[in-house]
Amino acid sequence: MKIDVHGHLSAPESLYAYKAGLLAHRGAHGRGGAGVTDETLRAALTTPNKSFGNRSHLDHLDEAGVDVQLISPRPYQMMHSEQGRLVEWFTAETNDVIAATCRLEPDRFRGVAGLPQSPELDPARWAAELHRCVTELGFVGGMLNPDPHEGSAQPPALGDRYWYPVWEAACALDVPLLIHSAGCRPPARETYSLHFIQEETLAVIGLLNSAVFDDFPDLKIIVSHGGGAIPYQRGRFGPGALRKGTTFAEQLRKLHYDTCLYSRDSIELLLRAVGVDRCLFGTEKPGTGSMVDPETGRWIDDIHLLIDDIDWLGDGERKQLFESNARELFRI
Repeated sequence: MKIDVHGHLSAPESLYAYKAGLLAHRGAHGRGGAGVTDETLRAALTTPNKSFGNRSHLDHLDEAGVDVQLISPRPYQMMHSEQGRLVEWFTAETNDVIAATCRLEPDRFRGVAGLPQSPELDPARWAAELHRCVTELGFVGGMLNPDPHEGSAQPPALGDRYWYPVWEAACALDVPLLIHSAGCRPPARETYSLHFIQEETLAVIGLLNSAVFDDFPDLKIIVSHGGGAIPYQRGRFGPGALRKGTTFAEQLRKLHYDTCLYSRDSIELLLRAVGVDRCLFGTEKPGTGSMVDPETGRWIDDIHLLIDDIDWLGDGERKQLFESNARELFRI
């Protein structure tokens, strides 16, 4: 079995028309709703999409042999730096659409909650939405953006007590959090994809250079896109860890990492750096990598084929990556 821990929602266009309406009237017309139905949801999952190489969401999963995918909001849609109540309304609506998708395809999808991370809202309000999604909608985790300002201001590092209400909620609910950056407001020096990597890099260091795991020893964190840059630059941080009486390799293993990397050598380096038991199969499929590589004829986001190409992995380690690590962490 293959459990993909890093997928995103394929939603009807009406969800994003709803978002445009919120931004246009700035909340003056009330929350309203997106009017999503089972019929429009089914079409969103089964209709070929130019952004996904003219394949549908379900086509991509079927062709890659993905049995179960954990789906969260499309990060670039989350508009966290907008007005607080607009963010809260759109996040709740998006989570409701994820829940409806999971009800429509109960054997294929599990929900991962978006959080209404407007800097105007107290993180306890973010945590309340996580609680609703887990206890009322049956979600198995949450997605956390380490930069709610979307590049427009400097957020507190993840070791700051500002984030503690979210850590407390995740531990109380016993669900993992997927660290995944979201939007990036222009003008900015970095591209959207580079913003992801930079913020996830900062997230790792912010957590490891803090007391978070002392204060929350049961906290379960997965860092998207292979941990940003940190596993590949780990030698840089080794001396500092030794001065504190530990090793950076030991510190890295406080976290989990997905395999959403689009080259075999990067995945191999991640596995060797943190251990197979700290990694989970993740593809973000369909998404950024849903293009065919002209050199290989493969979909770039066919992560399962890249893992299959790693000849030193044993059958037990492959099972850990593809299934058992996710089952244990998400209690699937």
